Amino acid sequence: MRGFRWPPPPDGGPRTWGPGPGAPRTGRPALPEPDTELVTTPHGVRLERLVTGTGDPVTVFAHGLGNGIATTRPFGSGVTGRKVFFQFRGHGRSDAPPGPWSYADLARDVRAMADLSGATRAFGASLGAGALCRLLTQSPERFDRLVFFLPAVLDRPRDDVARQRLTALLDAVESGDASEVAEVVGAELPAAIRNTPAGWAYLRQRLDQLLRDGLAPGLASLPEQVALPDARALTAVTAPALVIACAGDELHPVEVAEQLAAVLPEATLHVYDRPNVLWTERADLRERISAFFNE
Repeated sequence: MRGFRWPPPPDGGPRTWGPGPGAPRTGRPALPEPDTELVTTPHGVRLERLVTGTGDPVTVFAHGLGNGIATTRPFGSGVTGRKVFFQFRGHGRSDAPPGPWSYADLARDVRAMADLSGATRAFGASLGAGALCRLLTQSPERFDRLVFFLPAVLDRPRDDVARQRLTALLDAVESGDASEVAEVVGAELPAAIRNTPAGWAYLRQRLDQLLRDGLAPGLASLPEQVALPDARALTAVTAPALVIACAGDELHPVEVAEQLAAVLPEATLHVYDRPNVLWTERADLRERISAFFNE
């Protein structure tokens, strides 16, 4: 495979070295960022929000660390009703109150977005899954249906590899060096996608957002934290839940998803046989999530 290079070529196409055809001009990056609004929450933190769709039911979507509305929207593309996407504190245009922050703080952000919109269903990806779990330990009957995508941590600390990769992202963004951020973000892409137009488009969008808005220092302690003191508290959650994991994902070990599915009384676990499913299994993933929520 040709090596990853930054900056990308001006046309967004693959940079090739020496003879040979370019990479396939196929694939789909994250959806573009539309106009959003800032919403004042009951706990005093303004959060950036986007509402799409119409009618009931209402589903709230919580993103992962260093991600946001644009990268979370594809998960809701087939879900009926209104969909509420938001940026956690310290992301995008959302406020960054004095830190450090805990998963309890993130749970307040999820609760506020859900309560203000009347959401009865919730989706959490990675960091968002942990925040959602923390909320559910306090209010186990808050939602009617739940989806957890790539849960990363429950009541056991992350391993060193995961902590180092997350810390590298936070440090790279703080440095403001585009090439440094590109190297870290580029690791999110499957090797076959990195030098394709779709890969460059995704990378450009992620860099534009991260270098424009940054990531607040209050996020720095989160990779060291657990989401909740004891996962057994989730046995009080009776809502149907779908837990999705991927084999081979260092940041989101299958063992965490298995633990979560085991403690949730009405959970279904689905494990893909390889990582990067937003690129490799996008249609199946979208259908799986929408079919579960739309039952």
